[in-house]
Amino acid sequence: MELNLKKPIIFFDLETTGLNIAKDRIIEISAIKIMPNGDQEVKTRRLKPVDAEGNQMHLPKEVSDLTHITDEDLADKPTFKEIGKSLANWIKGCDLGGYNSNRFDIPLLAEEFLRSDIDIDLRKCKFVDAQVIFNKKEQRTLTAAYRFYCDKELEGAHGAEADITATYEVLKAQLDRYPDLKNDIDFLSEYSAHNNNVDFAGRFIYNDKNEEIINFGKYKGRAVAEVLLTDPGYYGWIMQNDFTLDTKKVLTKLKLKYGIR
Repeated sequence: MELNLKKPIIFFDLETTGLNIAKDRIIEISAIKIMPNGDQEVKTRRLKPVDAEGNQMHLPKEVSDLTHITDEDLADKPTFKEIGKSLANWIKGCDLGGYNSNRFDIPLLAEEFLRSDIDIDLRKCKFVDAQVIFNKKEQRTLTAAYRFYCDKELEGAHGAEADITATYEVLKAQLDRYPDLKNDIDFLSEYSAHNNNVDFAGRFIYNDKNEEIINFGKYKGRAVAEVLLTDPGYYGWIMQNDFTLDTKKVLTKLKLKYGIR
């Protein structure tokens, strides 16, 4: 089944230096932009991961073994900051989709944009995560999902372009298989949401009263505004520790929203 689109949607997949959203970097991004008329545009870029001083970051052996990408492959590639503005312009006006994208790819992409001082508000996008739909329906992995829904073997798994092409095909096959899934991005975005995250990393979430609630640590379950008022050191602790730039930005906005000094 082809997707019923009101505006373009970009399915994308990242290969990265690791799994830490706050510290790791993108080394390969592959994306398929699907237009409402069915036209497709595919882009794949490899990127040189650099630290805060601009030095190339070494790829762990397990990452190179998994992706078949080496430090030498990336030495002459652009950094995310060098291509970030053109990527942001390409994304603007589109929704986003992927496989495990709500928990990993979207938070890490947002972190790269913030780190590069590139102004794009990904929260204006609808997010469709084929893995969440799969887990709710069948509880498997991408390779198994591709075999289950498309009756094909996934060649080149953990290559960004192969993974994202498979993800797009899986989502279309899911629409064919499950009549209760509406062919509508708003519905699919809501259906594939893990929770009502305030920040991409899910450190803060909305409760059923639309209040911002802390979702980790000793204050888990308490309102952000209440904790900021009763524990003046909490804001500084978040700012000084290993949380994502997006989490820090969101907490700063909440602090200003509630007029807390």
